Amino acid sequence: MTSLRTRAVTGGILLAVVTIVLALAGLGSFMNAQTQTRFTDLLRNRHSQAIVAAASYLDRPDKLGRTLGDPAYQRPFSGEYWQIQSPEGAVYRSPSLVKAALPAPTGSSTERRSIEYVGPTGNLVVGISQWIILDDGSRWHVQVASSLDQLEAELDAVRQSLLSAFAIVAFVGVLGALAQVAMILQPLNALRKDVSARWEGENGLEVESYPVEVAPLVTDINGLMDRNRDIIRRSRRQAADLAHAIKTPSAIMRNELGALENKGMPVQDALEALDRLDAQLKRSFARMRADGGENAVGVFTDLDAALGRMQRAFSALARNAEKEFSADYEPDLRVRMDQSDFEEVMGNLLDNALKWSEGRVLLTAKRSDDNSVIIMVADDGPGIPQEEIAQVTRSGHRLDVSKPGTGLGLAIASDLINAYGGDILLSRSEVLGGLSAVVRLPSSGSSSLDHG
Repeated sequence: MTSLRTRAVTGGILLAVVTIVLALAGLGSFMNAQTQTRFTDLLRNRHSQAIVAAASYLDRPDKLGRTLGDPAYQRPFSGEYWQIQSPEGAVYRSPSLVKAALPAPTGSSTERRSIEYVGPTGNLVVGISQWIILDDGSRWHVQVASSLDQLEAELDAVRQSLLSAFAIVAFVGVLGALAQVAMILQPLNALRKDVSARWEGENGLEVESYPVEVAPLVTDINGLMDRNRDIIRRSRRQAADLAHAIKTPSAIMRNELGALENKGMPVQDALEALDRLDAQLKRSFARMRADGGENAVGVFTDLDAALGRMQRAFSALARNAEKEFSADYEPDLRVRMDQSDFEEVMGNLLDNALKWSEGRVLLTAKRSDDNSVIIMVADDGPGIPQEEIAQVTRSGHRLDVSKPGTGLGLAIASDLINAYGGDILLSRSEVLGGLSAVVRLPSSGSSSLDHG
């Protein structure tokens, strides 16, 4: 699945590349034309200088050379040449030609001609030549030539400069695209964080705080959150109503069986069956209440209050059973779980621990490194063999029928914990030696936060 960031960055980079390529091609063509024009203009200017020098100093060859004093004319085979000659064979050449010569003139036209030919060193040159008539009536052929290697060198320098400049432009363009994408996606990132924060409270998102383009999405999210709250509330209410409706007939049946038992009739099997039925219904109702619990909006439990009640209740039960119960939990813990479901989970775990303990039960709670909450219930009882641990969370499985119960306490607790995105781990306690039940639940922030 491609992200919006990847699409935006890729699109921006492709657009920048196309723009830069087109700009490079257009500007490169323009700069090439300018370079070639400058080369041609320079060659024409040199030809004009050669004509002026010929008209003024043909009778003084030493001064002719000084008048055409470009340093390039002095270096042997520099690529810049001039040559002046008459029909009778008098020839004056630039020192750069050494002993070589430019092509002999053809025709007698006084028009300026420009041609390409092989120069003295075997490379191509561009030459401009023209017959001129001096004041004394003599005719002279004046020509200058310049190597195309120099033109190519200038063109290469222009191309290198353009490539360097556009490489910098491309780099800045990519950075600009990344910055632009970050700015564009900032409202969506803020929306994601706000949804995560508001998911725990009743308040909706403030539509006015988002850009106009994002506002319809925010409105739809508010609608979905409201609908989620409504569905959760109705499902919990229906489960509670159904449980209440079944309690009355179950109580009547239990009373009738009790009356028959008082008359001496064997009803123990029926009572046990009714106990299992009640436990299965209780587990099913717990599942119904917890359905969607992990994604429920505005659902949380303050452990200061919930564990405080558990500590008071089970401390009293432990004293009555001549056992010891102790609790140690960090303050300001809060889990993303309905309070009644949390108390049912802890009630089942603590009741199971107190039932099987020899004399001690320990409850601890703390925040973990991944910001979840870890709750441990341990006892000093016989524990559960490692190979049978997986069985105790199954429906109706009892490892020891000598103790009262339905065998569904741990199964109900496991169902509720999993429904809220948590997990439970059963093992032997390293502290007390009995069973250790470690519950991990998603945190819902500090209890000092606004509860919405």
